[in-house]
Amino acid sequence: MRREIKDTIIVELGEKLKEYPHLYLVDIAGLNAEETSKLRRKCFKSDIKLVVVKNSLLRKAFENADTEFEPIYDCLKGTTAVMFCNKANTPAKLLQDKDVQKRGVPSLKAAYAEQSFYIGADKLAELASLKGKEEVIADIITLLQSPAKNVISALQSGAGTIHGVLKTLGERPE
Repeated sequence: MRREIKDTIIVELGEKLKEYPHLYLVDIAGLNAEETSKLRRKCFKSDIKLVVVKNSLLRKAFENADTEFEPIYDCLKGTTAVMFCNKANTPAKLLQDKDVQKRGVPSLKAAYAEQSFYIGADKLAELASLKGKEEVIADIITLLQSPAKNVISALQSGAGTIHGVLKTLGERPE
């Protein structure tokens, strides 16, 4: 491969690293063309950008990036595909899918999600359970609304009780 092409690939990878906040390194060795095509379609439907890249070029892109990716350098061995995504748990859920995991391929090498590094296939369940920023904000809002709803409910039921007592007293003969 010519130097100009390598430089172009490194720049494109660098742009993807800036564009997408999360990435997964997966080993897709052992997938035939049909299985790889199915995986690419599933990634496309899930808004995941799947790129198969040479480890040396990916390492150079990591070295040029703003984020320090040194913890995952040891995972850059063998066949590596990078899954770029906007939601941290989407690729993990895709990798856990039974249709995708028929032969244990692709397997997770490492991931960078929610400003943390996850090394090894054993972290897949942990990654799948991650909540995105929007989900965490929604949970916080729900928790904050709960006490207010309880107070309003208590006031409404109390008002109904007081009204009932006053009505009973008013209807009572003297």
